[in-house]
Amino acid sequence: MSRAVEESNRAMLRARDAMDRAYAQPLDIPALARIAHVSEAHFIRTFRATFGETPHRYLQRRRVERAMSMLLETTEDVTAICYAVGFGSLGTFSRTFREIVGESPSDFRRRRSAGAAQVPSCFAKSWTRPSSFG
Repeated sequence: MSRAVEESNRAMLRARDAMDRAYAQPLDIPALARIAHVSEAHFIRTFRATFGETPHRYLQRRRVERAMSMLLETTEDVTAICYAVGFGSLGTFSRTFREIVGESPSDFRRRRSAGAAQVPSCFAKSWTRPSSFG
């Protein structure tokens, strides 16, 4: 692997790590591009080429993954979880959650909470982890 490719990969990892740490904060492309030390257009293209999805989709998926966990581990209502993971509106959260998971947040919680099989959590998380947008 060339030095330029390695440096590009490191830059994208820095930006992705920042997204993972601050997923609930308002994040925008200009700020993420600055973290990666590249232009906004180059950041979007390179992020997608590196990770297989746009920065926006990656961030939405991370937020939904966290929401899935909160739905199962807390008694917080769906609206509180929506805002806690960084979505600005319940409608956008519900639509995005359904696109990624295949069911509404309430249905997800109800189905997973009612009669969940005793499976080690590492397996359950692996099986239920959303892969990407459909």
